[in-house]
Amino acid sequence: MSTTRHAIIEEIIEAVVEGEPEPVIAGVRRALEAGVDPETVLNDGLTAAMTSVGDMLDRGEVFIPDVLWSAEAMQEGLALLLPHLSEGASRSAGTVVLGTVQGDVHDIGKNFVGLMLSGAGFEVVDLGHDVTAEAFVEAVAEHGAGLLGMSAMLTTTMPVMSRTLQLLEARSLRSGVRVLVGGAPVTQSYADKIGADGWAIDATKAVAVAKELV
Repeated sequence: MSTTRHAIIEEIIEAVVEGEPEPVIAGVRRALEAGVDPETVLNDGLTAAMTSVGDMLDRGEVFIPDVLWSAEAMQEGLALLLPHLSEGASRSAGTVVLGTVQGDVHDIGKNFVGLMLSGAGFEVVDLGHDVTAEAFVEAVAEHGAGLLGMSAMLTTTMPVMSRTLQLLEARSLRSGVRVLVGGAPVTQSYADKIGADGWAIDATKAVAVAKELV
């Protein structure tokens, strides 16, 4: 990559990290006009920026509101970039069905995970909160999702995760989807007990585990 093109990518990264949508849009536009491969803009620019933001969150250098601003800025750039990407490139990380389980209306953490997964290149199908086992399974089948993420913030709602896994088995869908679980009361031990493929304690870890699973 030429020095000029590298500088444009660095500008995009900086703008995403700072959570500034207008400079992100301007940077993506400049990159396209300069002939930078759209996949390079996506992977080395937008996605790399969100990875950096996640690392900064882990180190305590930024906080959740900062990450949300960065994610929104990234989404603005992605909207401009998507028409220039092949379908395979735009969906290269895979499709994730995401939701908070039935009986639970807590979705701030789940929304944060969705933003981080989107920033990492996943296509996120967010079902919201109070999602039944049947709705999870139907969405996996409808969207051909390779990953299912379920959140529970109450111990009383955690059994919905187990029921969802059982229903996936009953529908002969389990072998085609990896299941990631999380939420305050959920542990690695519980994930192992119900047969989930992965567990994450926070959004940053959820992205890392998701990448490993797919």
